[in-house]
Amino acid sequence: MKTFKKPLSPEEEKEYLARYQKGDMAARDLLIEHNLRLVAHVAKKYQSPELDPDDLVSIGIIGLIKAVMTFDCEKNSRLGTYAARCIENELLMMLRSRKKLTHEVSMYEKIGTDQDGRELRLMDVLESEPIDVVGNLETQKNIRRMQECMGHILNKREQQVITERYGLDGHKERTQREIADSLGISRSYVSRLEKRALEKLKNELSE
Repeated sequence: MKTFKKPLSPEEEKEYLARYQKGDMAARDLLIEHNLRLVAHVAKKYQSPELDPDDLVSIGIIGLIKAVMTFDCEKNSRLGTYAARCIENELLMMLRSRKKLTHEVSMYEKIGTDQDGRELRLMDVLESEPIDVVGNLETQKNIRRMQECMGHILNKREQQVITERYGLDGHKERTQREIADSLGISRSYVSRLEKRALEKLKNELSE
């Protein structure tokens, strides 16, 4: 378990803040180090299977650093109270940005139409099997095109992530966490690989 330095007493905090305001960068670093426990506490509120705990803490530390650098002793009583708000704001901004990106690379986004004029989504192409589209030459064409795209548009790791995430080529559908564990990388990195790969496929199939 990660150990954190004990929180500073009000007197110590006041002293280090005064020293930092005079340009003592070592005092700033101490203020950050002694408040890392607060970052972990706030980040824990936002934990979920889709979010890597280390990523949350890293974003939270950015909020803490901003708090230490902008704290005004005359306007705020305790650094901890102010820092908690800054940490939370930084995490919320990250979550909003993540939500926006997820929306932009939606599996349900239209990428074209079939021969009957019906909307065709990336999910339709990923999920379809040739047996389900007998007679639908346009859809078969898109399936073949997507398979070709995966070979020359995506790198090997992106291909593996998409293949396993959506159970393509006879593979069992797997979660981001399962793929991360098998590849020895973080779940958040798998998420980024998946989004990047879907964006590449969407752009290619939309042309």
